[in-house]
Amino acid sequence: MRLIDVRHLGRPQVIGAWLVGDVVIDPGPTSCVETLLEGLGSERPRALLLTHIHLDHAGASGSLVQRWPELEVYVHERGVRHMISPDRLLDSARQLYGEDMDRLWGEMVPVPEQNIHVLRGGETLFGGEFEVAYTPGHASHHVSFLYDGTAFVGDVGGVRIAGSHLTIPPSPPPDIDVEKWHASIERITAWKPRRLVMTHFGVGEDVDAQLAELSERLDDWAARARDQDLDAFVASVRDEVAQHVDAETAVAYEQAAPPEQLYAGLERYWRKRAEALRTS
Repeated sequence: MRLIDVRHLGRPQVIGAWLVGDVVIDPGPTSCVETLLEGLGSERPRALLLTHIHLDHAGASGSLVQRWPELEVYVHERGVRHMISPDRLLDSARQLYGEDMDRLWGEMVPVPEQNIHVLRGGETLFGGEFEVAYTPGHASHHVSFLYDGTAFVGDVGGVRIAGSHLTIPPSPPPDIDVEKWHASIERITAWKPRRLVMTHFGVGEDVDAQLAELSERLDDWAARARDQDLDAFVASVRDEVAQHVDAETAVAYEQAAPPEQLYAGLERYWRKRAEALRTS
């Protein structure tokens, strides 16, 4: 099991891909694919396991299939159509990133349908080596993988930069769901993993403490987004992060989880709840 830091925008400890045997978990964006390939060296993976389809996790998948046409791609059923035809996903991302899209993420190449393996949660893969759980909340198409006591939790386990004890909930739009996120935290806890692996970034071995902190901060920041405007929310998040980590690590946290996007996702969550109440 090996971590490959793909050095997003040249910065370490923002996005990490994992190589487990001949399986890559979350290859990262196409903008970092050359760094990923350097990290793989002579290794040729047989499969990609995607926790979810956001560009920072899965954007390079199609480019890797172009390089290795037999490469298998495992993704939740809600994400399949966006991997095969990513236009809607890219249009949604452009609303967030605008002119920065190409610089941040690079091209997203479609994955041929014949390379796709559909996940729903509850599967075991590769002779029982991996167990799959459906873990929505951060994204409706999010899954987590358990391998030999290690839970690969994508974003639903939080952002926790290696060497730090701060765990924050990444909450970009469009489909943050606080209640489902809490249920997913409970699902991961039920695995009783010895360690958590986060794409952003590294390994956490104090599993119960990390998940408890994530759960508490998720509720706290959701309440802030309900009660504060964008500027107040961003300022409070930056201040809280600065209380826990040094300035360089704070930049990595912000690159992995920009506060403006955290607000946008949580504000949308509250707006959708209000709309549901009005129409019920």
